[in-house]
Amino acid sequence: MTTEYTCDAVVIGGGQSGLAAAHHLTNQGLNTAILEAAHEATGSWPRYYDSLTLFSPARYSALPGRRFPGDPDRYPHRDEVIDYLRSYAAGLDADIHTDTPAETVTSTGSDGFTVTTGTGAVFTAPRVIAATGSFGSPFLPILGGQNEFEGRILHASQYRDPGEFAGQRVVVVGAGNSAVQIATELAEATEVVLASRAPVNFVPQRPLGRDVHFWFTVTGFDAAPLARLVKEAPTQPVLDEGRYRAALAAGKPLRRDMFTAFTPEGVVWPDGTRTSVDAIVFATGYRPHLPYLAGTGALTETGIPHQRHGLSTTHPGLGFLGLEWQRTPSSNSLRGVGRDAAYLVRRLQPAATEADAVRVR
Repeated sequence: MTTEYTCDAVVIGGGQSGLAAAHHLTNQGLNTAILEAAHEATGSWPRYYDSLTLFSPARYSALPGRRFPGDPDRYPHRDEVIDYLRSYAAGLDADIHTDTPAETVTSTGSDGFTVTTGTGAVFTAPRVIAATGSFGSPFLPILGGQNEFEGRILHASQYRDPGEFAGQRVVVVGAGNSAVQIATELAEATEVVLASRAPVNFVPQRPLGRDVHFWFTVTGFDAAPLARLVKEAPTQPVLDEGRYRAALAAGKPLRRDMFTAFTPEGVVWPDGTRTSVDAIVFATGYRPHLPYLAGTGALTETGIPHQRHGLSTTHPGLGFLGLEWQRTPSSNSLRGVGRDAAYLVRRLQPAATEADAVRVR
């Protein structure tokens, strides 16, 4: 038997983006349903590696309407973020449907959208916000000889702790925060090379005695609508109090230019030398995870949404949250998604006329 729900808004995804969206939707008095595929509305955080620590202090890591508890100047651990999101979800005036993955979204014209779920439940609403982020679509580059490589290839999304790599030779690919953090942790237990196309760009965590996020805030950089100036999301600089720079300087991990190909036993470096490798960890980012919008015309052929500042340019009433550089440098972060959610909810009108579509474009 199919269960049908009619709402003012459906938010697909119960992570930080979806929860921030629901906060603003319910504050407008809109009857809101959150559809979350997992057992609870904590997003991808429970699946991140065990030692993950935020690079932004607690005071800059909160969603709208609820401060992050505890010392505001500390850098919260992954599990603290999970607890925070769990508490935040419990305080929302929204209907949260867990274990309810969205399978298809269909435009119904003037009525808005119908969302069909894996449980058989069907939700109809004039507004839909796609807030499933990107963790479900890790990006793995393809290099020559990759299919013949006899070692293990995994994405950073599959990494948990260094114990499973003890005694192995490991290459971590990437130059961002996750790549450096994982490689440095692994180097304490095994032989590690950090491979990247360019040297790591380190930025002091606390310039002039204040955390860099303080300066991002007081200068307005963090909230600046710079997305229109960015053709491709740049590699994020690595925020460092000195630990990671010192580790690389000591060769733990050893940093090398990106390898050019695989061999069955390992990799080939740009100078032609070969190294035997047991495992490759690609910390190479993610792509938007929006499979339920396939076939709607809302996405490009490669799965990128047609959008401007989160508003769909093909379907009035459809919005997106949690995209890299959606509007600002902090769009896909705890500290920035609340601003994007407020912006989107103010402008997401349940209209289906051609005039409205033209205004969105």
